[in-house]
Amino acid sequence: MAAGRQSRQLCNFLRFSRGRYSTIKEEITHFGFETISKKEKSERVHHVFENVALKYDLMNDLMSGGIHRTWKDYFIRKINPCYGNKLLDVAGGTGDIAMRYLNFIKYNQWEKKKKEKWGEMSQGKRSEIIVCDINQAMLDVGKRKAKRFGIENDIAWVCGNGEALPFEDNTFDIYTIAFGIRNFTNVEKALEEAHRVLVPGGRFMCLEFSAVTTPIFERLYEMYSFQVIPVMGQIIAKDWDSYQYLVESIRQFPNQDEFASLIRDSGFRMVNYENLTFGVAAIHSAFKL
Repeated sequence: MAAGRQSRQLCNFLRFSRGRYSTIKEEITHFGFETISKKEKSERVHHVFENVALKYDLMNDLMSGGIHRTWKDYFIRKINPCYGNKLLDVAGGTGDIAMRYLNFIKYNQWEKKKKEKWGEMSQGKRSEIIVCDINQAMLDVGKRKAKRFGIENDIAWVCGNGEALPFEDNTFDIYTIAFGIRNFTNVEKALEEAHRVLVPGGRFMCLEFSAVTTPIFERLYEMYSFQVIPVMGQIIAKDWDSYQYLVESIRQFPNQDEFASLIRDSGFRMVNYENLTFGVAAIHSAFKL
């Protein structure tokens, strides 16, 4: 009898322990190489981007030697925007992707106008471009940049969380996110939200840092990332910690195949990716079918 009671007590204890461990596991995540609560990660990521907002574009140029511009230009060409499409650019704070998208459309409009097709085209629906970012400081930088370029009325700026988008189902033709999804607390939830707000046939496009595929280049990249970028952040932006986090966050993000699986698990189809610069970055593409 005693042995049976002890056995039941042990089983109950193990069930309780497993349940408690699962609960704890669900509430923790990573911030760079640290393990922290999900609530704390949201707050600390928000703080990081508030700190780097004013120097964000400059630091992107310096850290990448300007190659991020080439990646983003190619990203837009892969999307091949069409006149009348509705774009949602998530985590797009300073507007790099949205502005490139807009310029691509305007250039194509001009080309069509020269071919005397403007009348037909202008009767169609107008393209709509929305930038959504959780950090108002980043959006403010983007707004000032848009005003400087004279395009402040062509882009809408919305402060919102990519894990709980403030938009209706089946709203957008294209969802883009560039160098932002690795900072989310719940990547799976962000992907589910992307799927929800896209129209059937809508396209998901993500540009993100990824796993380098060439061993020799990987060693050089690791050395540059950890020994140069934080120092650069301290000198230019007076902020070592934020750039140390940005470097570490890249290493914590799933590799190309793992991320493609997450996209597929979120309901997307025709999932594929393309490596850029030996896998330093990758473009992921998928459709809501």
